Amino acid sequence: MSDNTPRYGGATGVGSMPGGDAREAAKTVTGTFEDFPYLPELPARGPGADMIGRTAGLLVELYARVEPSGWRLGDRPGRDTRRARSWLGEDLDALEECTQDHRGPLKVQAVGPWTLAAALELRSGEAVLSDPGACRDLAASLTEGLRLHLAEIRRRIPGARLVLQLDEPSLTPVLRGHVRSASGYRTHRSVDRQVVEATLREVIGAHPDGADGPAGSVVVHSCAPDVPFALLRRAGATGVSFDFSLLTERDDEVIGEAVEAGTRLFTGVVPSTDGPLSDPAGSVMGVRTLWRRLGLHPGLLADAVTVTPTCGLAGASPEYARKALAHCVQAARSLADNPE
Repeated sequence: MSDNTPRYGGATGVGSMPGGDAREAAKTVTGTFEDFPYLPELPARGPGADMIGRTAGLLVELYARVEPSGWRLGDRPGRDTRRARSWLGEDLDALEECTQDHRGPLKVQAVGPWTLAAALELRSGEAVLSDPGACRDLAASLTEGLRLHLAEIRRRIPGARLVLQLDEPSLTPVLRGHVRSASGYRTHRSVDRQVVEATLREVIGAHPDGADGPAGSVVVHSCAPDVPFALLRRAGATGVSFDFSLLTERDDEVIGEAVEAGTRLFTGVVPSTDGPLSDPAGSVMGVRTLWRRLGLHPGLLADAVTVTPTCGLAGASPEYARKALAHCVQAARSLADNPE
C-alpha cells in the first residue's frame, strides 16, 4: 500500500437500518463503529427515506415524485421532494449530534448514476435509462447535488474524512442489457462500457482528490453478482463493496489486481437478514482463503479489507441489526490479529 492509499477502518456498515428513529440509529452506528461510522438510512419511514427517493432529493434542478409505478421526474419540487429532504435533514442532525468529536473516516451513501437511471422514470413512464440525453442530465444533476451534500456534511462534522459510497446494484444489468422496460415485455439496450465508466468517473468527481484525504475516498457498492471490479477501478473508485459469498474463482485475477493497485475491499461477510451468526473468525475464513489463493501477503489484510454486512440491514430485526454490526467489528479484529 502506498502513502497515497485512503485510510479506512476495519469494519463499517453498508447503509440501511431497520426502524424509523434517526437518533437511535445514529447512536447504534457511531457506538459500534467508533473508527468508521456511517450515515444510517431508514427506509421503513416510507417514500423519501428509501434509497431512490433519498438520492432523488439531492438532485439539482431535477425533481421527482412518487407514482404507483415508482419515482418519476417532474417539473417542480413537490411534497415528495420536500419529504425526502426533511428525512435526510433529520438523519444529518442525529449524526452530527453523535459525531462532534469524531476524527477519521465517515461514510455517506447515495445511489449511483446507473442504478438511479434504471429506477427513475421519465414523464412518459419509461426509465431514464432509455434516453442517453436524460442519462447525461441526470448524472450532471447528481454530481452537483453530491458536491453540495458533501459540503454540508463537512460543515456539520469538520473533523471527519468523508468517504462517499455510491450504491450501484443495477450496474451489471445495465451493462448486460437486462433492465426491463416499463411494459416488462422487453429490456433496455445495454449501455456501452466506456459510457458507463465515463459517467461514473464524472460522478466520482463530486468528491475530488484531496478533499478529505488521498484520492477522495469513493467506494462503489453492489450486492449483486458479477461486480465489474476493473471498470470501477478505472473509473476512479478507491474501494469496492460487495457480497463476498457471490464471488467465484473467476473473480480472482481482477481482485488481485485491485488489491495490488491499492483498492480497498469492503467484504460483505456478515448476513444482512436474521439468522445464526458464526464465530467472528469463521466469518472471515473465506477472506483468508482468498488471500492464500491469490498469493498475497497476509500482512496486507488489515490494510486492504474492511468487514461489512453482505448488504443493508433494512430487512433485519433491530436486535439482529445491532448484533450484525457488532459482529463485523469482532470479525475485523480477528482478521487483523490473526491474518494467516
